[in-house]
Amino acid sequence: MQINVTDTITAEDQHELLEGLRAYNRQFIDTSGWGNLAVYARDGQGKMTGGLIADRKGDWLCISYLWVSTQARGKGLGSQLIRAAEENARTYGCRHALVDTISFQARPFYEKYGFTLKTTLDDFPQEGMQRHYLIKSI
Repeated sequence: MQINVTDTITAEDQHELLEGLRAYNRQFIDTSGWGNLAVYARDGQGKMTGGLIADRKGDWLCISYLWVSTQARGKGLGSQLIRAAEENARTYGCRHALVDTISFQARPFYEKYGFTLKTTLDDFPQEGMQRHYLIKSI
């Protein structure tokens, strides 16, 4: 057996690893309804002004990324993106949502829209910061 350590993750290696992991997991979890979800907002010229990328995993909508441009902040776009994602996820049977955020980012924003803090990791990703995990029923 050969063990290799690298700081370069190729698409091929990642694919091979994930295929093995997913094959094992399918013995225990029905993933047939799982999928990706994206919501994008664009201005009149087609430039992205915000977006949300998530995964549907069983009963859960797992938000990976939410971004709103500086120009669009404070105008309700973030809440529109979350509402659109939640509405779509409900059509697939999702009943809960999960998001994580770093302390300098958007915890108050998510709490404003019904998310509650589930747990916090201190000193993540560096000393003096926290990573917050928030959930809600949708």
